[in-house]
Formats: sequence, C-alpha cells, structure tokens
Amino acid sequence: MPAFNEGSSIAQVVCQMRDHFPCVVVDDGSADNTAQQARSAGAFVIRHPVNLGQGAALQTGFTWALEQRADWVITMDSDGQHNPEDALRLLQLALVQGWDVALGSRFMGRTEGMPLSRRWLLKAALLVQNLTSGLPLTDVHNGLRVLSRKALQRIHLRQDRMAHASEIIGQLAQSGLTVGEGPVTIRYTPYSLAKGQSSLGALHILVDLLMARLGR
Repeated sequence: MPAFNEGSSIAQVVCQMRDHFPCVVVDDGSADNTAQQARSAGAFVIRHPVNLGQGAALQTGFTWALEQRADWVITMDSDGQHNPEDALRLLQLALVQGWDVALGSRFMGRTEGMPLSRRWLLKAALLVQNLTSGLPLTDVHNGLRVLSRKALQRIHLRQDRMAHASEIIGQLAQSGLTVGEGPVTIRYTPYSLAKGQSSLGALHILVDLLMARLGR
C-alpha cells in the first residue's frame, strides 16, 4: 500500500488487510504519523525520506517484493476505499483463471457514495484509456490489483505521480501477459473524496502521459 499522510486511516486498513495477507506500506515521505500507525498495526514499512508520488511508492514496493521473491503482490489504496475481501477474491480468480494480472473493476461490481460527476469523469477517462492502450477494460484508475511475479518483472514505472495508473495499463497491453478483471466494491467517503483526484488532477495525468510518450 502506498501511503502519504494517511495517519488517521492507515492502522484500520492495515488491520483489515492483515486478516488475509501480510501487509507492506510504502510511506511516501509523510509529514504525519503514517509510518508509526502502520507499524503499530503490524505492517512492514518502507519509507521514502521525501514525497515522490504514488507511482514511485508502488515501484519501490514492486522492487522490494521481487527482492523478497514474492509470487504475488496486491496493491490497494490506504484511505479505506477498498475491501480486503475483494482482494482475496481477485487473487483466487487469477489463480483459477491462470491470469498473470487481475484488475479490480467497480463497474463490474458496485460503488458506495460515488458522486455522479466522478462517474462521468471515470467513464470519459476509460474511453480514452481503452482507445490509447488497446486493452479493453471496464474500469480506470482502480488501485486494487493482483500482480504475479512475472508481471512485476515486466512493469517499470517511470510516472512518479498519479499517471502511473495509466502507465501500468499501457505496459500490460504491450507485455503479452494475461490480464483479467473482477468485480470489487469502492467506498467513497468525504475523507477518500478529499484525498482523491480532481478534474484538474485528471488533466495533469493526461499531460504527464503525453510528455512520457513524446520522450520515448
């Protein structure tokens, strides 16, 4: 789990996650007690001395997992939006179907408290993602993912900030890996909405991706 200034939520999320899996938190230069709260709840914590962005935090976690010879990695947000039981079902789905990657989809599952404006923004972003990546999916920028070791070896994130989510899809589309989706529930709360992406953030993501493509 990448985390930045999530001291008020991280302990509860870690405790829920540890009912099913070992938990690793990458504290991305938080100015609050995120690291202490995560450790007290039983997580292994990796710290960035400064804030580098969620993409960088995920890549740090991926590198560490490969070094530890992990067979599977689950990514999820640290603000309480995701259900750890959905993560378990996604992993089971990947194993049964023989997928290298299982992606959570709120539009195959359900949402709680999702603003209509956010729904339309996600649908528009999904259309752009599917057109540009060539990988037809039903959801976009969902942080709940199950990745095999084989997938981790082929993903190399260069987008430090939120554009990493689209970068992952683009790399998966070109990787030859088997990718599937499964239904998940996303809970929107005032806290998670305040921490989430705005329309301006979505524009920044698009600019980041365009600059990355021009830099190839």
